[in-house]
Amino acid sequence: MTARIIATAEAISLINELRHTHGPLMFHQSGGCCDGSQPMCFPEGEFKVGASDVCLGEIAGCKFYMSADQFNYWKHTQLILDVIRGRGSSFSLEIPLGVRFHTRSRVFTEEEMTELRIKN
Repeated sequence: MTARIIATAEAISLINELRHTHGPLMFHQSGGCCDGSQPMCFPEGEFKVGASDVCLGEIAGCKFYMSADQFNYWKHTQLILDVIRGRGSSFSLEIPLGVRFHTRSRVFTEEEMTELRIKN
C-alpha cells in the first residue's frame, strides 16, 4: 500500500530515542518559519493542529501533519523523513542533539496516484 509519508531507519531510531525521553510524539511539516520548511517534532498535543491541517499518516506511531495549502503543493509526492547532522534553529525536540529531521520527496507513479484516490 502506498503511504504519503515514510521514514528512514535513522529517523525511526531517533523517534524512538525522543519518545523514550519525551513520551508520545507528533510531527508538523513547517510551512516556512523556523528553519524554512523542515519537519518539526513535538510532544503529542503540544503543537495545536488547525482545522485546515492534513494528517499524512503515521511514522513509528507518530502522526505527521502539514497545512492544507502546503499539502496541495506536495500531494503528488511521497515524503521521506530522514535525519541530517547539524543543529537547526527550530523548536523541534531533536535540535539539542545536534541533528535535525529533514524531508525529501519523490513523485508518485500514476499507479500509486490511482491507489491513493481509491483509498481516500
